[in-house]
Amino acid sequence: MEEFKKILSESKDELAKLSKSNPKEMSSFMEFIHQAEKGGAINEKTKELIAIACAVVLKCDPCIAFHVQSAIKAKATKEEILDAGMVAVVMGGGPALMYLCHLNKAIDEFIK
Repeated sequence: MEEFKKILSESKDELAKLSKSNPKEMSSFMEFIHQAEKGGAINEKTKELIAIACAVVLKCDPCIAFHVQSAIKAKATKEEILDAGMVAVVMGGGPALMYLCHLNKAIDEFIK
């Protein structure tokens, strides 16, 4: 399995375990995520691109995996996703640039 698809799968497994041991907390948090990410004043694709930029700045590989997959489902192009990543580099400097490499790898895995 490819690296970011594996990260996504393992993260989903761990979140499922946490949901069993902490159902109220996880359910509440997941509901918040779903409400915040659905379309509203800003459409779903744009929100996913914002989340990708945040994931790059925060250096979160599982977040990159989740949000690249979701952005592609929301019809974001590779160019749009990388553009969001470039904004992250503006805000995060050299370390974010290194995570832009992670983002590019994730895009290549999920866009196939």
